[in-house]
Formats: sequence, structure tokens, C-alpha cells
Amino acid sequence: MPEGHSVHRIARQFDRNFVGKTLHASSPQGRFAEGAAVLDGREALSVQAVGKQMFLEAEGDVWLRVHLGLYGAWDFAGEIFLDPTIASANGRMGQTNQRGTDLDEAIYDDAGENSLASIGAPRRARVHVRMSEQTKGLADEGLEWPPPIVGQVRLRLMTDVTAADLRGPTACVLQTPDEVLATIAKLGPDPLVGDPIENEERFVRVVRKKQTPIALLLMDQSVVSGIGNVYRAEMLFRQRLNPHTPGRDVPEDVVRALWRDWVRLIAVGVETGQMMTMDDLSADQYRAAMASRDDRHWVYHRAGLPCRVCGTEIAVEEIGARKLYWCPYCQA
Repeated sequence: MPEGHSVHRIARQFDRNFVGKTLHASSPQGRFAEGAAVLDGREALSVQAVGKQMFLEAEGDVWLRVHLGLYGAWDFAGEIFLDPTIASANGRMGQTNQRGTDLDEAIYDDAGENSLASIGAPRRARVHVRMSEQTKGLADEGLEWPPPIVGQVRLRLMTDVTAADLRGPTACVLQTPDEVLATIAKLGPDPLVGDPIENEERFVRVVRKKQTPIALLLMDQSVVSGIGNVYRAEMLFRQRLNPHTPGRDVPEDVVRALWRDWVRLIAVGVETGQMMTMDDLSADQYRAAMASRDDRHWVYHRAGLPCRVCGTEIAVEEIGARKLYWCPYCQA
């Protein structure tokens, strides 16, 4: 499932390429035909990501709420802000497919800057991103515009120069402003939204009154927004915290350390497009970590392999219908 950094990156693409422009909306699949008809012809006014959900505001108090879930993803084509991570995924954003980024093939803009290093203010480059393997291999300038419909597209949003196709979301609905506020009110704090101090206090307060294991609390979107299976496993290891510890038994300083680590990790994720959870890497190690999950994480997806710190075999178990990876020694 896409984790919070991916959704914030998607929201950035919409902010840069759709906000302030008229939306041309359609539902090639047909399952969102009525909603698309409402959006069509309206100006996009704003966009916000909260945790794993994105909210796109259109004129007339109409909001599009998208929750990608396990299978959803956006495919972008046309004039977009491109960085090496997006390029490596052929324009697809959302699915946590752990596709690596080859920094040796990094894309440089007209000013000679690597857009991965300046993602906060990238320069616009007119590029055509291949939308699927079916179009891979075609010359950029030869791609058809608008791009052909590939697969089951729930919603296509277009401007004159940019296209975004949504496939497989858990939720794709229109909401009123009040409904949007009600949805957000049910979500836990997101480090990139709202007051930083208030967010931390809210997280600490909720966690320390729960008997629920901390491994489940970190995945509960009403407790904290955006954390998924990868970040959950890595954050617990980074604090050397036993995942079965009830929230109320986790020392307050450790709960605060968990929150502050999430603040840091989501910022890194938004900047790089990868769930980079290892620190103090050399240049070669960083390049390898960006390219491959095998070099990027402490415990996630490493069941049966030796712990990078103590050598103990990494354990895997199912908790809350999701796999949990952890080191029985370091996190005893």
C-alpha cells in the first residue's frame, strides 16, 4: 500500500500541474462517470494530502477524495515535473512497488541541476512519461496525445498539456467541504500538515493511553497518518522497540522519538521518492540503497537474513493481517 510520502508527492504533482487550470475529466472505465461529469470543466483550486489520502478542490465547493489503497496508482504523462524516481517508474506514482532509482542515470534540467536534489523547487521540463509497458520503447516525441487509454482507468484528469490516469483506488469519491473536514478529523496527525507541536502532543497522548501493541498503533490511521508496513517495521527497529509492547507501556521519551523519527523519514521520502530508512551511508552505499530495497532497509522484507547490527535472524509474523519484520535480539 502506498505510504504517506507517495501521496504527498502525488499532491505536489497536482499542485504544480493542475491547480489553477481547467480540468477535463472522464471515466474511461465508467465506474466514476457521474463524478467525472461533475468535475469536467471546473478549475482546480487546491490540493492537499493527509496521510494516505489526497483531496483535490475544484471550483463550486467540489472536492475529489482519493485513497489509493493496496492497488491504486496514478500514471502521469505530458508536461510534468520529473525527477529520477518518477522517471524510473515510467510516470507511475502510488504503488509501493519498491522500484529503485538509478542515480547514475539521473535526469538533469535545463539549468544542469539534478531535480532529485532540488525537488522543492524543480524547473519545468517538457517531457513525455511512458504510461505503461505497452508504450515503452516509443520515442517521446512520437507518443500520441492525448495518451491512449491503457487498462482499467477509473478517472482521467487532463489539462491541455498534462494527463493523470487513476487506476484501482480503494476510494474515488466527490465530497462537500463539510465531508472533507469530517474525513480529515478522523485521521491521526500528519507531520506535513498542521501545527508540529500540536501534532506531536496528540500522537503521544493517544499512544500512551492505549493497551494496543505499538506495532498496530503505528498502522492505525486514526492514531497517526501515513505510516505503512515498511515505515512501521523500520521505525520500530530504529528505536530498538519490541513491536508487541502496549502503547501505554512505551516510555514517553521513546514515543516522542518515534514521532520525531516519522517527521524526519517522511521528509526524506518526499524528497527522494524512496523509503530511505538507513542513515550515515557513504556515497556508494546511498547510490546502492536508492537503486535497491535490499540495500535500503534494516529489517523490512529481510526475514531469515541476519540482522545488520547483531546477526540474529530477522523474524516475520502476521499482525493485523500484515507482515511484521523485526529483530528478536535488538528489539527484545
